[in-house]
Amino acid sequence: MTFESRAQYGKNSRAEVPRSAHAGWSASPNRVDPVALLEEQAASRVPELVPIRYGRMMVSPLTFYRGAALIMASDLSSTPNSGIRVQLCGDAHLSNFGLFASAERSLIFDINDFDETLPGPWEWDLKRLATSFEITSRYRGFSEADRKAITLQVTQAYREQMRRSAEQGVMASWYDRLDVSQVSSWVKSARDAKEADKKQVKRTDEVIAKARTKDSMTAFAKLVGVVDGELRILANAPLIVPVEDLVSDIHIREAHEEAMRALIAAYQTTLISQNHPIREFTYRHMARKVVGVGSVGTRAWVLLFEGRDPADPLLLQAKEAGESVLARFVGASEYSNQGERVVRGQRLMQSSSDIFLGWQHVTGIDGIERDFYIRQLHDWKGSVDVETLRASGAKFYARMCGETLARAHARAGDRVAIARYLGSSDRFDQAIAQFAADYADQNQSDYDAFVAAVESGRLEATPGL
Repeated sequence: MTFESRAQYGKNSRAEVPRSAHAGWSASPNRVDPVALLEEQAASRVPELVPIRYGRMMVSPLTFYRGAALIMASDLSSTPNSGIRVQLCGDAHLSNFGLFASAERSLIFDINDFDETLPGPWEWDLKRLATSFEITSRYRGFSEADRKAITLQVTQAYREQMRRSAEQGVMASWYDRLDVSQVSSWVKSARDAKEADKKQVKRTDEVIAKARTKDSMTAFAKLVGVVDGELRILANAPLIVPVEDLVSDIHIREAHEEAMRALIAAYQTTLISQNHPIREFTYRHMARKVVGVGSVGTRAWVLLFEGRDPADPLLLQAKEAGESVLARFVGASEYSNQGERVVRGQRLMQSSSDIFLGWQHVTGIDGIERDFYIRQLHDWKGSVDVETLRASGAKFYARMCGETLARAHARAGDRVAIARYLGSSDRFDQAIAQFAADYADQNQSDYDAFVAAVESGRLEATPGL
C-alpha cells in the first residue's frame, strides 16, 4: 500500500467507527464473572503460589488491576475498534514501563513487559494504559480535575507522537526512542516553565541515578552467596526456593539440572547472534522465584552462571510463557512456542532489547512440558514509585508512557493509518478519558467482588509477601 492509501484507510476507518464511539464503558448483563476468570488462570499455576498472587492483588484496586489483564481483555473484546491492528503489549499499564539499559549501554525509557503480546486492536493497549493512570490518580487522592488532565495527557501524547511518527522517514520512525537525556531535558524544561517543581526534578534525577546502580551485580549481591565453597542462590522461601529444596531426590534433581543445561545450549540458537557471550558462561545453580503481581504462580527461575571466575557472574531469568490473555479474543499466536511469541513481540515493539532474550521448550520437574523465555535478570532498571507520585509528576509520566506506546505501535503497525484515524483534534482524547473513568469504576467493583471472594473463603490469599 502507498502512504496515501494507508492514510485513506485510516480516514475510512474513522468514518466507520467514529472516535466518539470509544467513550465510556458499561458492563453487559452477561458479563463473565471476574473472579471466575481469576480462578481459571489459577488452574495452570503453581498451587502454593496462587495465594501470594491474590495477597498482592488485595493490596489496592491498583494492584488488583495489575493482575486483571484477562478480565480487561474480556471486556475490551466487546468494545468498538477501528479495525487497524498492531503488535500489542497486551498489558500496557503504567508499571510496565520503565528505564533500562539498551544494547548500546545507554539508559532508555520503554515498555518492559510483553508476557501478553499479540497482534490486535491498537486501542486496547491505549485504553489499558489510560485506565491505569485514572486508577493510580484515585489511589493517590488526586482531584477530579487533575485526574482528567492526567488521563487526557496519555492519549494526547500518544496521538501527537503517532502523527510525528507518520510524518517521519521509515528508518527515523523505526529507530526513534526516548533516552534518559531527553527525559532529564523534559523535566528541567517543565520546571523552567513552572509546570514542575524542584522536588519533581530531584526525584527524577534520583530514579535515573538509582537505575544505573540496579544492575546484575546488585541483584547478584542480594541473591547469591557462597555455600560449601560454591556460588549458590540463597533461599528466601516462599519467594525464592533453590532447586534442591524443591526436589529432594538427588538423582531427579541432577537429571533436572542436566535438562536445564541442555535447555541453555538449545536456547542459544534463538539469540540474535550465534557468536554470543553466553557461550563463555558455565551454569552453576537455579532457584524458583516469585515475580510481579499478575505473573505470580507462573514458573519463573533464576539461573546463575559463572564467567571467567566467581567474580564474573551472570543471572538470567527463565519465565514460563503461557498463552496470551488476548488469544481467545484476537486469535492464537502464529508461533507454536509461547516463549517465541513473547520474544518476537518484544523485539518488534521495543526500541532496544536485551541481548540475552531468547526462548525454549522444556520439561519441568513435574514432568510437564512448558514454554519459557529467557532474559537477563537486571540490566539497569528504574521505575516510577506510585506511592510518592504527585499530580504534576503523574502528568509528566503520562506523557512519557503515551509517547512510548505510540513509538512501539508505530514500529509494530500502520502508523500512517492510525495517525489519520486519530486526527489533530482532542476528540479521541476526550473519549478515552471518559472510558478510563468509567472502567476505573468497573475495576473498583471487580476489586470489591474479589475481596469479598477472599473474605468468604472462595479464594485463599496470603498478604504481606
